[in-house]
Amino acid sequence: MKKIPHVRIIAVVGGSGAGKSWLVARLGQFLGRQACHVQLDDFYRDRSHLPPGRRRRINFDHPRAIDWTRLEKFLGRCLQGRQTAMPHYEFKTHRVTRRDGWQLRPIVIMEGLWLLRRRRLRRYFDLKLFLDAPANLRCTRRVHRDVAERGFTAASVKQQLAEHVLPEHARYVEPQKRWADLVLTQPYKKSELTTLADQLWALRGNQRGAAGEAPPPFRERLTTLLSQPKQRQRK
Repeated sequence: MKKIPHVRIIAVVGGSGAGKSWLVARLGQFLGRQACHVQLDDFYRDRSHLPPGRRRRINFDHPRAIDWTRLEKFLGRCLQGRQTAMPHYEFKTHRVTRRDGWQLRPIVIMEGLWLLRRRRLRRYFDLKLFLDAPANLRCTRRVHRDVAERGFTAASVKQQLAEHVLPEHARYVEPQKRWADLVLTQPYKKSELTTLADQLWALRGNQRGAAGEAPPPFRERLTTLLSQPKQRQRK
């Protein structure tokens, strides 16, 4: 398969329920066939060999739940422009399978809770975004998602929020702001979207770290897209 030159990787980081998936979906829509999507969740360690009781006790809101070695190899192949297998983590079975149909594209948009924590990993990202959202908003979205999509009860999700999610957010997620190139608050400010548009314009031109302004139509399209009502945000 033909290699893709000048692959750029964008990291979208924030707490559970901060709106990462919503933003990534809109950026993917904006960039079209230039972009592909990766989720850090798919790099959870395979736990299918454990009995159900052991699985339920795993803290999936701690960074050690991720297979960081496998992720780093994956990102390395992406930067080399080489098509690589994409894992898929099944939350109901805690099994890792292969995601069919995923294709590497010039811009990789990756979302996850802890992408900026590791110095070795930060070097893979050309643009690092951190989504800042209030705790009550994040918790509401987390309950909705886990009940609707992952088969949990509302009571179990709220218990997990109190025991793991919120403490681990303060310990491992929030400090990552210091390494972000851009912090996006909610609702997004026009100045933040202008900066994001300029950075995306540079990446589309394969200019890592390049300065300069995006054309007004490019800025306006992005601002309009990201200013639409967030009917449903996941992560």
